[in-house]
Amino acid sequence: MAISSELFNVQEYMTRGLERVIEDAIGAVQDNPKESAFMADFAAAARTAAEKRRAAECEGEHIPPFLIASITSTCNLHCAGCYSRFFHATEDRKAVKQLSDEEWKTVFDEAEELGIIFILLAGGEPLLRMEVMEAAAMKPDILFPFFTNGVFLNEKYFGLFERHRNLIPFLSIEGGRRQTDARRGEGMYARLVENMHELNRRKLFYGVSVTVTTKNFRDVTCDRFIESLRARGCKSVIYVEFISVDESCQELAPKDEEREFLEYELTRLREAYPDIIFVSFPGDEKRLGGCIAAGRGLFHISSHGAAEPCPFSPYSDINVKETSIRDALKSRLFRMLNENGLLRDEYRGGCILHQRKHFVEAVLNYEGE
Repeated sequence: MAISSELFNVQEYMTRGLERVIEDAIGAVQDNPKESAFMADFAAAARTAAEKRRAAECEGEHIPPFLIASITSTCNLHCAGCYSRFFHATEDRKAVKQLSDEEWKTVFDEAEELGIIFILLAGGEPLLRMEVMEAAAMKPDILFPFFTNGVFLNEKYFGLFERHRNLIPFLSIEGGRRQTDARRGEGMYARLVENMHELNRRKLFYGVSVTVTTKNFRDVTCDRFIESLRARGCKSVIYVEFISVDESCQELAPKDEEREFLEYELTRLREAYPDIIFVSFPGDEKRLGGCIAAGRGLFHISSHGAAEPCPFSPYSDINVKETSIRDALKSRLFRMLNENGLLRDEYRGGCILHQRKHFVEAVLNYEGE
């Protein structure tokens, strides 16, 4: 796969960005000796991984630093507007044809070899795959943040996190009690707060993921909300812009006004709370000159092994059950999305690949040379 100088620039930009995130993480845990020691070791591992990616780049091979791995298609909740359920990537029936525990271990092994340094574990609800979580724990040179609704957090998991600090819980919350229970179900907010107290008591690094909608964008960026998280020991906030995949939830999708407000507030929050790491997705992609999916900065592996541009663009022409990650990153779909300029097109918020899904489908079904 031929790599342009533009891709190389993205590689360097993202590598420097990762270094800053790690530096921020070290600063956020400076009062916690165990977390500080782990983060220092991880910083060294991240530098080694960056050298692997640079070496591959020099050989004409682009390796992104991020992977999103949906390790299960099962979830116990029915959140309003869930993209995973809309795409049938999450269902109530018993999971079939999912990657086995051993196959996920192989994915993690190869990711480490290639220099992939962050693997976001998603689902479904990832804590339903204990054996996969344990396999991830055995890769201390990879950071595994994971999104969880918190229902299955228990003593066994808390003990696993204490022993293996590369597993980073991100509790999914929508703001206060009213917003969280309205979208995720009655009693979910109280359960999340209970989990926060326990994570904080054990001095474990954790964060929250917040789905930003037209209903909560002011509440989840106000000082009152951030200070409540900080008081419970939260060290990171990931804002995920709500992507409307279902017409019935279209009114929840942020518009230009809300995105501009969020961008302004992120700048303010980063200055006001230096002990908390703030990340915005896909908002932060603007600094990278466009969408970072399809291997440009990240890619997605579904629960059944399909290598996809991202979770919001569930299209694939290759499966890691049958090939390697290295070959999956060279798939025709990924190559054409990178070469035709779509990922670098100007767009305002949302997911460009979802917005232009008909184009992506045409690329996938194209039978020419």
